Amino acid sequence: MTTTHTEDGYRDRDRKGYEIDTDPGRLDIGLVHHWLSTDAFWALGRSRDTVERSIRGSLNFGVYGPDGAQVAYARVVTDRATFAWLCDVYVAPEHRGRGFGGRLATAVRDHLAPYKLKRTMLATLDAHELYAKVGFTPVPDPEGLMILSSTP
Repeated sequence: MTTTHTEDGYRDRDRKGYEIDTDPGRLDIGLVHHWLSTDAFWALGRSRDTVERSIRGSLNFGVYGPDGAQVAYARVVTDRATFAWLCDVYVAPEHRGRGFGGRLATAVRDHLAPYKLKRTMLATLDAHELYAKVGFTPVPDPEGLMILSSTP
């Protein structure tokens, strides 16, 4: 593996030629929108405009195959000082089961480590084991968390 980490970016290439990169210019936004709006249960129906705005306001991680085609995506909302939220982790169905979800979570953890954030959070319904392998744990004090949701 070859990993390059700077304040502005992260790039990691494995021996099979798959690459994780934070360069937003490489993202296939149309594909990311398709994945999220049609196959990700938490984002079904999300508009293209919303996806574009979320990408602009976030630190984005794309996974690209040896041919350069995007095969997975993750997004981090962060101030790079105190807090980060890992979200929209998605691996294309034909590439699932190859460890890309874990590699994405590891890349996020490693890229954020130099910032010494107080807290990096995520929400998952079905991937607790995957994220635990990277160091995520259940919230120790969930009674302290609150949410402000938009009304329909």
